[in-house]
Amino acid sequence: MNIWANRLFLKLMRGVLRLWFRFRAFNEEATHCDGPALLIPNHLSWIDWLFVGLCLEPDWKFAASELPARHSKLHKWVLSNERIILIGTEPSASLKKMTAHLEAGGKLILFAEGRMSRTGCLQRLFDGTGFLIQKTGAKVVLCYLRGAQRVLASPHGGWTEWFPKVSAHFSEPLTAPEFEGKSAEQRARLNQWLRDRMIEQQFETEMEHGPQTVITAIAEVARHIPSRVALEDSTFQDVTYQRLLVGTDVLAGQWDKRLERGIDRVGVLLPNVNGKAITLTSLWAAGKVPAILNYTAGTASMLACLELSGIKQVITSSAFIEKAKLDVAPLEEAGLELIYLEDVRDSISGLSKLCALLNHKLNPWAGQYTPFADTAVVLYTSGSEGTPKGVELTHKNLLANVRQSMSVIDLKDTDRFFTCLPLFHSFGLTVGLLLPLLRGAYVYLFPSPLMYRQIPAAFYDRDCTVLLATNTFLNGYARAAQAADFSELRYLICGAEKVQDATREAWAKKFGVRLFEGYGATETSPVLSTNTIFESRDGSVGRLFPGVEYKLEKVDGVDEGGKLLVKGPNIMKGYLNAEPNAEFKKLDGWYDTGDIVTVDEDRYIFIKGRAKRFAKISGEMVSLTAVEAALAGAFPQHGEECAVAVVARPDADKGEQLIAATNTPDLTAEEIREAIAKAGLPNLAVPREIKVLDEIPVLGSGKTNYPELTKLLVE
Repeated sequence: MNIWANRLFLKLMRGVLRLWFRFRAFNEEATHCDGPALLIPNHLSWIDWLFVGLCLEPDWKFAASELPARHSKLHKWVLSNERIILIGTEPSASLKKMTAHLEAGGKLILFAEGRMSRTGCLQRLFDGTGFLIQKTGAKVVLCYLRGAQRVLASPHGGWTEWFPKVSAHFSEPLTAPEFEGKSAEQRARLNQWLRDRMIEQQFETEMEHGPQTVITAIAEVARHIPSRVALEDSTFQDVTYQRLLVGTDVLAGQWDKRLERGIDRVGVLLPNVNGKAITLTSLWAAGKVPAILNYTAGTASMLACLELSGIKQVITSSAFIEKAKLDVAPLEEAGLELIYLEDVRDSISGLSKLCALLNHKLNPWAGQYTPFADTAVVLYTSGSEGTPKGVELTHKNLLANVRQSMSVIDLKDTDRFFTCLPLFHSFGLTVGLLLPLLRGAYVYLFPSPLMYRQIPAAFYDRDCTVLLATNTFLNGYARAAQAADFSELRYLICGAEKVQDATREAWAKKFGVRLFEGYGATETSPVLSTNTIFESRDGSVGRLFPGVEYKLEKVDGVDEGGKLLVKGPNIMKGYLNAEPNAEFKKLDGWYDTGDIVTVDEDRYIFIKGRAKRFAKISGEMVSLTAVEAALAGAFPQHGEECAVAVVARPDADKGEQLIAATNTPDLTAEEIREAIAKAGLPNLAVPREIKVLDEIPVLGSGKTNYPELTKLLVE
């Protein structure tokens, strides 16, 4: 008798899985469909077949390679049953065998990736998958195996366990769309459609079944890997995941005593150090909302942000204020209470630390922090085009963006993040801190992205593999670094401003590194799209993330594309500013990015420029972004530090005219004219005037400070 078709045996084995792995199956009724049908699971471990197979009726058959049976008696026993269709190394013969089964009305389980993922991220799909769907018209049921990468029988390079919690999530039967074009093109499109659906399922499942707050998500990871190092900073003090939780609990107890009741928001004025990360987690544990202040913006700007947020207390450090030479007297004069971490630390007893440590060692449920404020953090926009706005991001917003990133970027648990972008920058907070912590990875916090000479050496010394940066910062690092400094760099992700071709070429030539450009905004938590190893398109800022809808709004004078509006779980709760928030609420969940873009059929975004960064000259729309792109890196004769920025000013005859600013006194109007002509831009794009500045003003994020530049050039 074939025991793999015996219902009693299958029931017994499923009971074993429920006991060992707390295994659960969701929506398995969807598998009771008629054939022809394809079941496509993700592939994470050597026992995925067991998790899937025990959920299905015996009429489902596996497509499995015959190679393992040649070398293992165990595999030979497992594969020698009627539920297996053995396939060999010849693709055409294997496809023929699977096609015949489906055309006969059969139901087939196919691990379409063809190999196990070593990161948990979905791999490329077997080329023949689209052929099977196209040829047989089979319905498709997806299965997301959640947690299977953590079993010991997995090639996963990160942390694994004897008996992790595993679940199987089945989709409703899907009917593949029909695509136009040649057969090969149709099959490729079907493969892409299928992979997109699998990524969406992964993201949606994680949102439904994963932790619902940032702090509980961090705590869940920490309980599995307490001794692994989570954080390190420039003092070379490291913090394990267990110590992170202990510090969180101890500080949360202090906030219960020190922070005013009835006021959720608390200002945070700290650099990128371990203490800042623990301050954020402790405030979340205490049910407070940290408002992270941009200390590079100046005291007047911070005061305006604090008043906007209704904040009465600010957590900071006396050592930081002294070292950064910050003038906090105006804050105190405005009636704000400054709470110094040094004073808080001195008041914490050894007994409270011991109690918190024992609590986490003895209580498996420690870290179930409740209640919570819906809002997780308040960040302030960079102000690159106007007055900073207070942005409320919820726990759901931040978790959604982290999970969207995890579903498409093949990051590893063993990756080591170098985070020099400030945590008041949404890119630094979400991708530089929360993403690695929720992966169980390592984060090195560096105090400033402007330390061009020190950063390459620090990156090398800490064996880091992931770097987040902007175009401006990357140029500085490239000039200062030795070729070996970034030898371990695996993922270089850039955003906040357009990446210039010269920057890509410099990093490819000097360091052999491929640069992946992404796109987003503070209001979107922040990432909307990014290029990845698996999916990348030249000239784009990547594919829109799963769960993100988009539409383009027509802009007068712009023939191609339109203004991008997006909607999804990562879109902010709203603004603190009354007028901008009212405008946002009118859009019913849509966020107006203000960017003019085109979006191709595969959801890749191509940025044309900011709606506010277009000038109307003689009735024609001219993109200031395109002009700056034409000038960037166009003057190697003046050195790598040569920079040009462009703004518009009113013109009585032509409506507006362009004016350029440069930090290079020798740059001539003729050189600028030639560069613009070489880029194929019209004569209207040539600036009417060039002004020389000591330096182009920039914000803390590295973006050009256009309001300040406009004051210098126009007002």
